[in-house]
Amino acid sequence: MKKLIPFLPLLFLNASQPDVPPHTTWATYRADAASTAYSALDQINLSNVENLEVAWTYQSGDAREGNRSSIQCNPIVADGRMYVSSPALKLMALDPETGRELWRFDPFAGQTANGTNRGVVYWESGSDKRVYFSAGPYLYALNAATGASVKDFGKNGRIDLREGLGRDAEKLTVWASSPGIVFQDLLIQGTALTEGYDAAPGFVRAYELKTGKIAWTFRTIPQPGEFGYDTWPKEAHKEVGGANSWAGLCLDEKRGLVFVPTGSAAFDFYGGNRAGENLFANCLLALDARSGKRIWHYQLVHHDLWDYDLPAPPTLVTLKQNGKTIDAVAQTTKMGMVFVFDRETGKPIFPIEERPVPPSALVGETTSPTQPFPTKPKPFVRQVFSRADISDVTPKSKEFLINFIKGATLGDIYTPPGVDGVVQFPGTRGGAEWGGPSFDPETGIMYVNANEVPLLVKMKKLETANNGTLAAQGSKLYALNGCAACHGGDRAGSSVYPSLANLSARRTEAEVSTILANGRGQMPAFLAISGKEKEALLAFLLDKNQEAKAATAEKVPTRYVHNGWNILQDEDGYPGVKPPWGTLNAIDLNKGEILWQVPLGEYKELMDKGLSPTGTQNLGGSVVTAGGLVFIGATKDEKFRAFDKRTGKVVWEYKLPFGGYATPSIYQVKGKQYIVIAAGGGGKVGSPSGDSYVAFRLK
Repeated sequence: MKKLIPFLPLLFLNASQPDVPPHTTWATYRADAASTAYSALDQINLSNVENLEVAWTYQSGDAREGNRSSIQCNPIVADGRMYVSSPALKLMALDPETGRELWRFDPFAGQTANGTNRGVVYWESGSDKRVYFSAGPYLYALNAATGASVKDFGKNGRIDLREGLGRDAEKLTVWASSPGIVFQDLLIQGTALTEGYDAAPGFVRAYELKTGKIAWTFRTIPQPGEFGYDTWPKEAHKEVGGANSWAGLCLDEKRGLVFVPTGSAAFDFYGGNRAGENLFANCLLALDARSGKRIWHYQLVHHDLWDYDLPAPPTLVTLKQNGKTIDAVAQTTKMGMVFVFDRETGKPIFPIEERPVPPSALVGETTSPTQPFPTKPKPFVRQVFSRADISDVTPKSKEFLINFIKGATLGDIYTPPGVDGVVQFPGTRGGAEWGGPSFDPETGIMYVNANEVPLLVKMKKLETANNGTLAAQGSKLYALNGCAACHGGDRAGSSVYPSLANLSARRTEAEVSTILANGRGQMPAFLAISGKEKEALLAFLLDKNQEAKAATAEKVPTRYVHNGWNILQDEDGYPGVKPPWGTLNAIDLNKGEILWQVPLGEYKELMDKGLSPTGTQNLGGSVVTAGGLVFIGATKDEKFRAFDKRTGKVVWEYKLPFGGYATPSIYQVKGKQYIVIAAGGGGKVGSPSGDSYVAFRLK
């Protein structure tokens, strides 16, 4: 569904922007407000990139054992300092020339950290220079020079992101994994949420930079009388959550437009309780940055049942077509598509077709009859999984996988989930991810890395009577609150998330209760679970078989849950589809054409057997430079690579100490160009965790 309203011109400028040549600094997440991840610095180029060497390595000292932590931070460099976050979500200021630590801020004060941080916001006005940093449910304002809290911001230097959502803040789980964006005296901020049936609403808010007061709110789940209210059930605004913007924003400063990508409504694989198209979930929104007023929107997925959040910040692009210059905004998706719109009107640059898609067989579910498909560019990943696509990289792969998916439906990107299982491809881990694309404004070419990693998703209908043992009630809470999505319906865990089987042998009841209340690592706090519900959940997790103290036959609404984001893989752990499993793609947005596609990453053991590079699952984005290079880490093989941006040929690579699952940054100090990347490993890719930042420069 899409609705357009006339564009109202706004001529605001961000007074805090330094007077320097464009694209030569990295003082903003992903390089600039346009989210281009582009650098005009060209000291490092095709002719000398082989001479790169390590300039410095910094270690924060707080990685978690095994693969239980990661770093996703895109460093920023401003006023002579680099700002980075650690695996335990501490914030550090470093000397960008040497990597020496200048100060450190610990938002958890020595307690167990939880959540993810992908970067910070730097702002200055005269002598007032600040860094805005998110950790847990809070947004902090820190003195950029010292790391001390700015006490007149919010309450003693922080604001609570759970407040102002129209629901009981103490029962909500809200944090910000991606930084907001500055417009004049405002910080515009999206949030991350849990994805269970109790999720918070994902409203977008603007805060006064000086005080932390809310300046405006855009309700992504409309209230009565607001545009889009009729695309939900009447009471949905009181109960349904999600439709949040966790991936980051971009800003057209001259026009005063902020572009907001949103995610799915919750629960994200069953929508029987949210009939309708569900505006403004899965939308690209253009908002007046001063007031939060909607200028236009386009919904990229109607009534999402696949967790197809818009996964990365949109990118402002300027295109050349038929002798005309067009200011546009481009949005990549998990489905491997790029949607491109005129910034002012929201009109698609390339036609978008509404095509029929299959209905759901789940009780109470009503799917959208159509979904939007851009006619250009072509998808940069495969979108259909068939028996012919089953992997055969080892002699046993195909036989194992055929047996494993027996009875499951093999379909396309919009095949609805079902109780017998659906192979979702490229899946929620597929297509483009949160690292985002890079865009070369000189050529109009976008570079985007992608995953082609199938999932096997099986739905389960929950019992509708709320009775039985405490453990049985806890099992239902485990499913409804999204625990199964990570730890599996059988609590067996995965290569990424720990097993909860036989938990009582490893954890006391007090320890598990504390983790539920405070979160740990990438697991957020579950503050809505308390009292009798927590008692029931603990009984389930610790395998107690107590009878319910207040059994009741009260009926609850029909609900389905799923068995987790289970990657379909063979017995050796390789993805269950024929390669490539990860790619880097160059797309000419002027013409809407894919120029080249190359595998991104490799498995040495498979290459030793004569296979070509297969690509690997990858997380973290690319950067493109005027020196003719595309730099990217992201791959499971833990390498940092430079590609010739014209051809896709690898022209340099370096084995990092741990996986570089973050977007690199490019900057200069004293006339020397540097490139730095977080090497934190771990996370959803599942390689060993580390705590490093590695910077490179020419010999």
